[in-house]
Parts: sequence; C-alpha cells; structure tokens
Amino acid sequence: MTHPAWTHDANIYEVNIRQFTKEGTFNAFATHLPRLKKMGVDILWLMPVQPIGVKNRKGTLGSYYAVRDYTAVNPEFGDMDDFKRMVGQAHRLGMRVILDWVANHTAWDNPWVTAHDDWYKKDAKGEIFPVTFTNGGEPEYWTDVVALDYTRPALWKGMTEAMAFWVRETNIDGFRCDVAGLVPTPFWNQARAELDKIKPVFMLAEWDEPGLHDQAFDMTYDWNLSGLFKRIGKGEADARDLAAYLDKPAKAYPRHAYRMLFTNNHDINSWQGTDKELYGPAYQAMAVLAATLPGMPLVYGGQESGLDKRLAFFEKDPIAWNGYPLEKFYMGLLGLKKANPALGNGQYGAPAEVLDTGNVKVFAFRRAQAGNTVTVVVNVSAGKQGYTLPGAKPRTLEPWSWRIAAGR
Repeated sequence: MTHPAWTHDANIYEVNIRQFTKEGTFNAFATHLPRLKKMGVDILWLMPVQPIGVKNRKGTLGSYYAVRDYTAVNPEFGDMDDFKRMVGQAHRLGMRVILDWVANHTAWDNPWVTAHDDWYKKDAKGEIFPVTFTNGGEPEYWTDVVALDYTRPALWKGMTEAMAFWVRETNIDGFRCDVAGLVPTPFWNQARAELDKIKPVFMLAEWDEPGLHDQAFDMTYDWNLSGLFKRIGKGEADARDLAAYLDKPAKAYPRHAYRMLFTNNHDINSWQGTDKELYGPAYQAMAVLAATLPGMPLVYGGQESGLDKRLAFFEKDPIAWNGYPLEKFYMGLLGLKKANPALGNGQYGAPAEVLDTGNVKVFAFRRAQAGNTVTVVVNVSAGKQGYTLPGAKPRTLEPWSWRIAAGR
C-alpha cells in the first residue's frame, strides 16, 4: 500500500471536543490549534462530532458513538460552518484532520431505523435489538445503539455516501473507524476506493487484524504493546518481554502496515485509568518507547497537561490544562521523529534492532536507515541500573530514565 505522503513521518493526536475546553465547541478548540502545531502535531483525530441519540441515551449527554445523523454536527459543538472553519484553520497550519466514524451501529433514533429498518440486525422476533459486544472477557451491553446489517447491499451505498459527504463537503483527510473488525472488510475496501476518488485519504482501524491493511486501512491499533507498557509499569515485565514483542509478534503484519502506538486514549482513560494510575513514575519512559519504536505515536488530548483524572464519558467533564507541563517533553519526541528518517512509519522507516545491554531491566534498540541512526536506551525498572552496549563503556540510568542518540 502507498500511503499519503503527509503520513510517512506523522504522529496523531486525539481530540475530544466535548471535554477539550470548558465551552466544548469547535471554535473553542480551534484556539488550541497554533499551540498544537508548535508542539509538533501532524494529524488531528476528532472523536465523533455528529448529533447523539436521545432514545435510550446513556448519562446526561450520551455517547459520541450513538450517532443520530451521519451528515450533521452535534449542536452542542457548534454548526457545520464552525466545523469547516476549524478544518480549514488546521489545514492552513499544515495539520490534517480525520473524523471518528461509527459504521457498525447507530442510535435508536437515527432516521435510518424507520426509513431503512431492513438495514438493521433483528432478533428471532424480527425486532431491532440493542448491540451486545463480545470480544473476550465479560459481554458489553450497548443499550443505546442498534447494529447495522451489512448483508444489505443498499446499506453499503448509504454508508459510503455518508462518509464521502464529509470528505467532499468539509475537506477532512480521512477516518478513524470504530470497531472496524465488526464491519465486513470488503465494505471497507470499496469505501476506501470510493473516498480516494475524491482525494487521497488516511484510514485508521480500531482493530488489529493484518488483513485490514491489504486495501482499506493505513493503520491499526497496537493493543499488544499497550498492554505490555502497562505490565512494565506494574513491574510485571521487562526488557526480555519487549525484545520478544519485536522478535515474535503475535500477528504477522505486512511491511507497509502502520501500527498506532499509545500509552492512553479515550477508552483507556475513561474505563481503565489515567497515566498516573496505570504507569506511575514509568509513564514518560513508556511514552518514549511509543514515540520511537516502529509505528505512529498517538498523543491523547490532555496528556501534555499531565491529565490526572478519568474523563467522564457521558457527561461534561472538561480537561484541567494546568499549564501544559509535559508540552516540551512531547515537542521533543515528536520533533525527534520528524528529524530522523529512520523513525518513519511503515515501509518509510527502519525496523528496530534489539541491542544487548547485559541487564534485563534495561531495554535498548537501534533503528538505522540511509545513514541515519537512532539508538534508544530505556531503564524499564524502578531502580537505578547499569548497562553496557556492544563496543561501548558501562553506563548507568536512573529509575525510568532513558538516553537517545540520533545522527548520521
């Protein structure tokens, strides 16, 4: 797969419009765009911005993922002109915008439920029913949404046209596709082909199946590495586990596949914990790994402020920005990626070569390409550690600290 040129060395930043500012509007978020550009952000991923269902709504404001109208904006956030202005401002600053897309299900009061009830899955009684999501572990009952039935060809056309509306009318640059693996891959393949006729788009799947990279998606989630980061933060894993992750991946991905690397996102923050809860003092060390291992790093909106609370999912709960204490930290990491071709995404960057440190508490790797070499050494423990790289003198690292050497 040939990816859009602007993605080759890009990073991605997730935006929750509702919680990003006290106002919770497109216009209020837009005031942050110059700051985000300065920090080095390339791609803005906006959580769903469409109107939210009222019927069977969860909480006061409901879930962004219960879409009532695919081609409108949530009036709480502003209007369509506000959205278009925000996208235009991001483009003028050199950033791209992708929109979270929910193709698997809709709100109960989406007009499609009455106009096209044959587009929905039905129970034994022939009635539309709430989504029950089972993907290992305990079932999740999504009582505020109903599932679409992709055995209906007309649905394919309707959904593709709705996606095309946003690319054509608002000039967004692609989509992050919610629970992408629950929707047939052939649908995504044809949708990508249709969208690319309008403009080359970037597609992120909330899934991790390698086959999604064949035609439809540029990037998938690296949940395995995210889970490993959490285990390291708890002292349950070390450099050996990171080496095994690189040497024997759980699934075989094509060389061109972008994998999204992250320490947090909206799901993790709201339902599992904050960076402080999950990683404690290990947090920045894990963020360094996410920014330098093969893949595209994600920054979740608020992490640069040291976001220390779980944001409510169905209520207004704005981020307390606290002066952006980690902004320079992220600026450094995102700038490092941009300045070093070896850290490029997919086929545009170099694989990671694990280096022997003589200490299972110190993980080191090198990425080298076209004369550019980046060497990263991270203490993945809560204690001071000594290590020795091949051909170098012994050195030490403080708990959860790191060294990065880059050059030609």
